Amino acid sequence: MRRRLTASAAAIALAITLAACSSSSDAGQAPTSEQGVESSAAAHNDADTQFAQLMIIHHQGAVEMADVAIARAASPEVKALAQRIQAAQGPEIDLMTGWLNDWDEETSHDMGMHDMDMGGMDMGGMSQSEVMDELDGLDGTEFDRTFLERMVAHHRGAIEMSEQEKAEGLNPDAMALAGTIIDAQTSEITEMQNLLAGL
Repeated sequence: MRRRLTASAAAIALAITLAACSSSSDAGQAPTSEQGVESSAAAHNDADTQFAQLMIIHHQGAVEMADVAIARAASPEVKALAQRIQAAQGPEIDLMTGWLNDWDEETSHDMGMHDMDMGGMDMGGMSQSEVMDELDGLDGTEFDRTFLERMVAHHRGAIEMSEQEKAEGLNPDAMALAGTIIDAQTSEITEMQNLLAGL
């Protein structure tokens, strides 16, 4: 009799354990596949969207300027700086474009380039297209000086946009990138000011 009771108790305990495992397993799978995607898409606000959209355009302007400097700068230090700007900001453009796609928001490609001069694009009262026209007409030390002056102003615009993102954004990845941009471009402004002092 005692053996039968022990066996019955063991069977009941086993059934309860299996039911609990099955129930916790089911509960654990649903949030991973559905809620995880939903929370990833929802973990941003309008400030994050605008930051990514306008910073992509802003970075495209910096890369365009850097391309010209790599080809035409007289100083090897200015060429090297332009190469670093290009190498850093190209991948950041891809990163932010990926975020916008994940968030189901418009990318700069969707928006077109009509917003090119928005969001910190002003450089000493000049637009991106005006700066490119200016650089096209310069050579030698004059080119280097103008490139550095315009890029300092350009970087200050990016820092301003990034500070706004850190104050108003929600997405942790976007806010972390804003911090990276502030640190990197503040350092590059100091470098460019030192290069200008030596010209």
